[in-house]
Amino acid sequence: MQALDQTIANVALPYMQGSLSATYDEITWVLTSYITAAAIMTAPVGWLAARFGRKYLFVTCLIGFTITSMLCGAAQSLQQMVLFRICQGVFGAALVPLSQATMMDIYPMEQRGQAMAIWGVGVMVGPILGPTLGGYLTELYNWRYVFYINLPFGILATVGLLIFMPRSFPNFNLRFDWIGFGVLALGVGGLQMMLDRGQDQDWFFSREVITEAVLGSLGIYLFIVHMLTARRAFIPPAIFRDRNFTAGLLMMFAAGTVLVSSSSLMAPWLQNLANYPVETAGLAMAPRGIGTMIAMIIGGRISSRIDPRKIMAFGILLLVWSIWELTAWTPDVSQWRIALTITAQGAGLGFIFIPLQVLAFATLPAQFRTDGASLFSLMRNIGAAIGVSVTSAMLAHNTQALHAEISASVNPFNRALQSGGAIGRFWDPATQHGAALLDRVVNQQAQIVAYIDDYHMMIFTTLPALLLLLVMRRPRRTGGLSADSHAAME
Repeated sequence: MQALDQTIANVALPYMQGSLSATYDEITWVLTSYITAAAIMTAPVGWLAARFGRKYLFVTCLIGFTITSMLCGAAQSLQQMVLFRICQGVFGAALVPLSQATMMDIYPMEQRGQAMAIWGVGVMVGPILGPTLGGYLTELYNWRYVFYINLPFGILATVGLLIFMPRSFPNFNLRFDWIGFGVLALGVGGLQMMLDRGQDQDWFFSREVITEAVLGSLGIYLFIVHMLTARRAFIPPAIFRDRNFTAGLLMMFAAGTVLVSSSSLMAPWLQNLANYPVETAGLAMAPRGIGTMIAMIIGGRISSRIDPRKIMAFGILLLVWSIWELTAWTPDVSQWRIALTITAQGAGLGFIFIPLQVLAFATLPAQFRTDGASLFSLMRNIGAAIGVSVTSAMLAHNTQALHAEISASVNPFNRALQSGGAIGRFWDPATQHGAALLDRVVNQQAQIVAYIDDYHMMIFTTLPALLLLLVMRRPRRTGGLSADSHAAME
């Protein structure tokens, strides 16, 4: 439900825009409000679970997420939609961390790889089915069913938790760190808004973006100082003493920058440069999700037999190879090569995520697991936001710069334009039709090179993640110990 809602609304945005009488900039708040609210509320999930009990918090968030989904479907104005999407993000933020922490608790160390692989497949189904299902529901019924679809699954999941999840015991003596939460919300919210709005507002030439950057930086700085000096910060500093977990956070951030940005670049490449129809482009990207799910299943099964660091190293190298392959793509690339490269890219991500979560949580004390899962989700979301913003900004800037550079060769002294052949007739800049065709070709070539520059940057941001594997230590399996005792280190 939670992963599906991050992508299912994207396809329906043009239809929402007409129904809610909103401009293009205004309708994007439907996405921004949800992402920002979810990012802010991810961090305190650990404290909320300890204070009110994990089961009660889980059930409350599921019910709230389902109700707010129905309210989003029934919204009659843009203001109502943004308000309900904020509430949906608040309730949805806890779903992934709570489910991950619960899986960690109910399975022993040697079975966590397989359990997290199944859990990971479930999480990946959402982004894969989101655009397709959203387009199907919008086309056949109405964009409101994009949100109404959560009702049957929300009821089923809530009933399942009430019946099967063990009872939790709340601790009403805990006090909430309002100062820490306030400055963290300011930091995460400011950073998220800067990244979401930067491309549309011309980045730091806009007062809005400058204000958001200053507030975000100030909030993160104050949060770090407060966490290190306060007596009872709602994110305990002791959680960062675990070397595996801290390195895992950095690894998750690096993987998050590639996870979303790679797919956000692939869709417009297929449609705008390779001239694929929307339906064909969606089908062409499907092997990426298939590769991820297969790799997750394989990685989960072998993570208890093979050093997880070796599996992650293989995944990183496979991911880098797939991105390197993208730098050689041209619009006439064959479909089998597209499928092979995208499948390898998805498999690389799958071989990273499952061993990473097993390794990062293997030595983390049980009382920190919910906080740890929350931080993992937060770092993945921040990494994804930064990755998408940086690659989009670089693509737009480099396309313009390369367009100007290539256009410099379009002049009366160019021999190709001087010839009286087909090129000279069709691309004659002296005619309106010829100038338009020539500009289209120049823009296409500029975009091809700009995409290649983006992929080169992604390679240089992914390769250093191999160094983090040198910091991590493999937990040694010791027979006869409980799940919480598997902390013996090599």
